[in-house]
Amino acid sequence: MNRYLTDEHKEFQEEIRQFAEEEIRPVSRELDEKAQFPWENVRTMAQKGWMGIPVPEEYGGLGRDYLSYIIAVEELARVDASHSITVSAHTTLGTSPILYFGTEAQKRKWIPYLAEGKVLGGFGLTEPGAGSDASGTRTRAVRSDGGWILNGSKIFITHAGVGEIFVVTAMTEPGQGSKGITSFIVSKPTVDLDRAEALGVGHALDLEYTSGLRAGNKEDKLGWRASDTRELFLEDAFVPEENQLGEEGQGFINFMKTLDAGRVGVAALSLGLAVGAFEEALKYTQEREQFGQRLWDFQAVQFRLADIATDIQAGKHLTYHAAWLQDQGRPFGKEAAMAKLFCSELSMRATTQAVQILGGVGYTQDYPVERMMRDAKVCEIGEGTSEIQRIVIGRHLVREAFGI
Repeated sequence: MNRYLTDEHKEFQEEIRQFAEEEIRPVSRELDEKAQFPWENVRTMAQKGWMGIPVPEEYGGLGRDYLSYIIAVEELARVDASHSITVSAHTTLGTSPILYFGTEAQKRKWIPYLAEGKVLGGFGLTEPGAGSDASGTRTRAVRSDGGWILNGSKIFITHAGVGEIFVVTAMTEPGQGSKGITSFIVSKPTVDLDRAEALGVGHALDLEYTSGLRAGNKEDKLGWRASDTRELFLEDAFVPEENQLGEEGQGFINFMKTLDAGRVGVAALSLGLAVGAFEEALKYTQEREQFGQRLWDFQAVQFRLADIATDIQAGKHLTYHAAWLQDQGRPFGKEAAMAKLFCSELSMRATTQAVQILGGVGYTQDYPVERMMRDAKVCEIGEGTSEIQRIVIGRHLVREAFGI
C-alpha cells in the first residue's frame, strides 16, 4: 500500500492500532454483551482529535486528509466495529454535510462541537417506509414564521440517542419527488446525560435544542451492539430558517453526495473487520493441531486463507483509491460504490470463513470471530444495500459509455 500511504499515514495508523489493542480490545466483548455505548473510549478519541480527523483546523478538526480518516476507521474495525462506526457515522454522516453544504455561519456554529468531539452527530435519512428508496421521504416540513415545522420519523439512526446534533431530510415540496427534499440541522440533548456530564463529553450546555425532537427506544441489534441505534421523532419540531442546510429542494442531491463519502467509510470498516477476522484465523491455524499436525499444514486451510488475503489486498486498493480520488477533488462516486460493495461482501465472507476455520470454538464468545461475523452482516445493508451499490455502479457505467 506504499502507493497510497506516506510515512505520516503509517505513523498515524500505528497510533490508532496501538489504542485499539490497548484500550478497545480488553473491553470489546463486554460492551458487545451489554450493548453498552463506549463513552470512556469516545472521550479519549475526542481528546486525541479523532472525531474530526478530516475537518479543517479552522473548525476545530485535525486537518488531515480523507485517507487518514479511512485508515482510522479500518484500524478501529480491525478490533471492534462498534467503535469504528461511532467515528465513521459521526464524521461522514453527522459532520460532513454541514462542512460540505453549510454556510460559513453554520460551519462556525455547529462544526466545532462535532470536530472537537464535544457532542456526537448523526444523519436522519432512513424512514420506516423509505429504506433503499430514500427519495420516498415522508417527513414533512411546512413553512412557519421564521422557519419550518417538521413532522415525521427517522429509523435506524446511529447516535440517535447519545448524539446531540443531526442533519435530517424532509419533504418541502410534495409531489416533486426527490426535487422536493430539503435538509435541516436539528439538535437535542443526549439520552445519557448523567454519564456525559460525568465524563465531560457528549453534551453541550449552550446548544440551541430543537423543540419536538426526541429519540426512541434503543434497537436490540444482531451486531454493532455497542453502537447506539434508535428512531428519531420529529413532532411539530420548529427549525429556524438559519438551520436550513443548503438550498431548498437540494436535500436529495446533497445527501447522495454525503453517502458517496460514507460508502468509502463503510468500505474501510468492512475491510477492518475482514483483516481482524483473517488475523485471528491465521493465528489459530498456527496454534491448533488436528490429526498430529498444525491446521496450517492442511492445504485446504491454506487455500481458504490465501483467498481471503487476496481479497483483502484487492479491497485495500479499491478503498484507498476511492479515498485518494476524494482527496484529489476528483469524482469518486463509482469507486466508492465499488469499494463498499466489494468490501462489505468480503467482510461477510472473511468472518464466516474465520468461524469455519476455528470450528466449534469460533462459534463461541471465547474468540472474537463470532462477534465479527455478526458485525459484518450490516455492512451489506447500511449506507445502501449491495443491490443499491450495483445499481449505482451500473448507472455510472452506462453514463460513462453512452453519456446517458
